[in-house]
Amino acid sequence: MTKPCRLLAALLLLVPGIAFAQKAAVLLVPDRVFTATDRAMHEGWKVLVADGRIVAVGPDVAAPAGAETRALPGTTLLPGLIDLHVHLFLHPYDETSWNDQVMKEPLALRTARAVAHARATLMAGFTTVRDLGTEGAGEADAGLKQAIQQGIVPGPRLFIAGRALVATGAYGPKGYAYDVPQGAEEASGEGIVAAVRRQIAHGADWVKFYADYRWGPGEPSRATFSIDELAAGIAAAHDAGRKVAVHASTPEGMRRAILAGADTIEHGNDATPAVFALMKARNVAFCPTLAATDAIARYGGWSGGAPEPEPVRAKRASYAAALESGVRMCVGGDTGVFAHGANAREIALMAAWGMKPLDALWTATAGNAALLELGDEIGAIAPGRIADLVAVTGDPARDIGALERVAMVMQRGHLVRAPGE
Repeated sequence: MTKPCRLLAALLLLVPGIAFAQKAAVLLVPDRVFTATDRAMHEGWKVLVADGRIVAVGPDVAAPAGAETRALPGTTLLPGLIDLHVHLFLHPYDETSWNDQVMKEPLALRTARAVAHARATLMAGFTTVRDLGTEGAGEADAGLKQAIQQGIVPGPRLFIAGRALVATGAYGPKGYAYDVPQGAEEASGEGIVAAVRRQIAHGADWVKFYADYRWGPGEPSRATFSIDELAAGIAAAHDAGRKVAVHASTPEGMRRAILAGADTIEHGNDATPAVFALMKARNVAFCPTLAATDAIARYGGWSGGAPEPEPVRAKRASYAAALESGVRMCVGGDTGVFAHGANAREIALMAAWGMKPLDALWTATAGNAALLELGDEIGAIAPGRIADLVAVTGDPARDIGALERVAMVMQRGHLVRAPGE
């Protein structure tokens, strides 16, 4: 990890720890533990937590004098789950269209929704998320992040991307006879580096680019930024110790982003085996956002059966190619397109569409933590790690739907959702 990244990670982890420090030790006794230090379930294991950290894990861990023992019968204990593609300032498109959310909903309303979304996310067992753009809500994510860090409102550990960056004229809303608010910051040419630095100055932990988009209604997506433009912006972000996520659905948009140095590619709807081979060669991670494609198809009337709509068939094909290629995967559902708190849909679909359930669980915990360069702090149940923990009823290795049956959530050793709540 670079020195700026280490400093940023330390600052992000330090502040909330003050608010949630735990004094008394707690011994958690579930039926089984998924540590994410390997890809196996450990029956009969226990976990000891004290002062916001994991102290011990294993079959023979005993409660020290004065510790509380909390039995969690019928449950599996997991590291706090991580969603690397959310939009806390959006809500499901079958409630209000994206255009109307950006154009008609006042910032105060969108911020109030985001506060509720953050709480729902945490209660669902997702203790860390990466928000990839406020979609017209400016830098309101920075204020939400501060409110969570200061313990003013409950929510997950939050990594933000601010307004995100689009090529001038490429995004929306469009079709109006006058200038309207845009869902991201427009930039082109020499202005890209300045835009990256401006977003970082306003609090962005990650920088997000849209490498392709639809220039007009009814048109297919096309690459927008040139390789040189992307490379300049990505270099500026990396110089500042920030990683870069790139929205790219087309093979050409993905190719340009990969060659320019992107850290993660989001969506990849029409990706080819050749593109995934290039991603693997350059160690670029892939966030397939299966749940967003599924949700949008259902909003259009699809019930989930055969025949599948073309976007779903294409998504299945690209995801299968990604799995076949061995490219590094991440879990991020584009949550906000569908309901916050339903984040586990992405993990379930990744398993249903071909990934082994234990691999999906590992990707949503240790794998995602490594992408955030916080693998030594979160994403696993091991001595010394931060005590972000979630207990679910059942065994998600046998029934991935168990992730929706959250029994307990612990954040930094602080119980934020108790069994029965």
